[in-house]
Amino acid sequence: MHKEILVIDDNPDIRSLVSNILVDQNFIVRTAANYDQAVFEINKKLPDLAIIDIKLDKTDKDGIDLLKLVTKKNKFTPVIMISGHATVSIAVEATRLGAYEFIEKPFSKEKILNYVKRGLESFELKKEKDIIENKLFHSFELIGKSPSITKVKKIIDKLSTSESRVLIFGPTGTGKELVARKIHKNSIRSKESFVIINAALLKESTYEKELFGEEFEDGTISFGALERANRGTLLIDEVSEIPHETQANVLRVLIDQKFKRLNGVKDINVNIRLISSTSKDLNVLVKDNKFREDLYHRLNVMPIELSSLGSRTEDIPLLIEYFMDKLSEINGVPKPNIDIKNDNLYTYNWPGNVRELRNLVERITILTSNESKSNINKLIEDILNPSSSVLSNNDLLEKSFSSPLKEARKHFEKEYLMIQLKKNHGNISKTADFIGMERSALHRKLKELGIKGIN
Repeated sequence: MHKEILVIDDNPDIRSLVSNILVDQNFIVRTAANYDQAVFEINKKLPDLAIIDIKLDKTDKDGIDLLKLVTKKNKFTPVIMISGHATVSIAVEATRLGAYEFIEKPFSKEKILNYVKRGLESFELKKEKDIIENKLFHSFELIGKSPSITKVKKIIDKLSTSESRVLIFGPTGTGKELVARKIHKNSIRSKESFVIINAALLKESTYEKELFGEEFEDGTISFGALERANRGTLLIDEVSEIPHETQANVLRVLIDQKFKRLNGVKDINVNIRLISSTSKDLNVLVKDNKFREDLYHRLNVMPIELSSLGSRTEDIPLLIEYFMDKLSEINGVPKPNIDIKNDNLYTYNWPGNVRELRNLVERITILTSNESKSNINKLIEDILNPSSSVLSNNDLLEKSFSSPLKEARKHFEKEYLMIQLKKNHGNISKTADFIGMERSALHRKLKELGIKGIN
């Protein structure tokens, strides 16, 4: 399906030039010659992308007002602002209000097409991301009646009227991202962007670009997480993994509320609510000089601790019932008949915490349509106790029982992970999903245990 672009400019030559460039690329083009025509076209049907001249025929209304109208209807619709005599302050204001890009006249055919194609790609990515987020997170609630979860819920409620920075800490899989989303959803910024940057998944050389963005010689710009989160909320997941040098730059942004893109010379002003999360003890990292103490204190204004699932087993039946309902609805299959009194669910230590439990329920939901409780119980036992096949190996038994506890655990972990990797044909992502670990955490564990590859 061809994309539709609305070109708004009071100069007929510019309208014709831009329209012809776009039509030659098989875009559907509508045009507006003045402010009133533009409002009519926008209200009639929102385009896939809009190109708007800042200066129009009205003295009291201009392209900035049209930008506001478009973003009010759909904040994801990319808008390219053009002008022959705009000031830097106008360009900054347009970007702050949600413009995808700002171009000065005269501009080349290549530049306008480059921005249009990138803008449309960005729009599609944002739409897909929003759909996934709504499906996976916005519909999920923070489930549990244990004292620790009750305390977290109360803190989230209190934060609804606050702009304080939040540091969420707890083991992997306990729901740190979900808590961050709930904080954003309850805040005055709820209608603005919620942007996530996972520090554990980035290469050391890309941190600055991912956070601050980059300017290129041809005038194009790659926006970083800080800019994309402007007016909204930025979650830095696994904040402990940010390199020490980059930590200093993040601290400066928190102090000044501005930064420069890579290769940029102009300050970019931002207004964001920062939430950080970590599965590591930042206090220990501070003492070991691996995390800046001044940054730690600026992030840790409102701490939220999430407990492991093994320490709040009273929430397991509530979580199972909730996930059975939600996941059967999402996957379009009947609700499974899971026995919430199954002892295996409570004696298992849940290293992957709530995420691992959710994955278990989803697998059972998909695999056991109309199965009996006894069959499902057997499947749960097989999934939660894969060690039975490992421990049947006499060599491993002898090696484990003749070793100190720490070494025995290491032997078991190595054998267990090797078996899971073989089952998944060496696929790290599938293995991490099955055992309830984050991909980055599994990589670290494999490196620690000396597991280099599985054939």
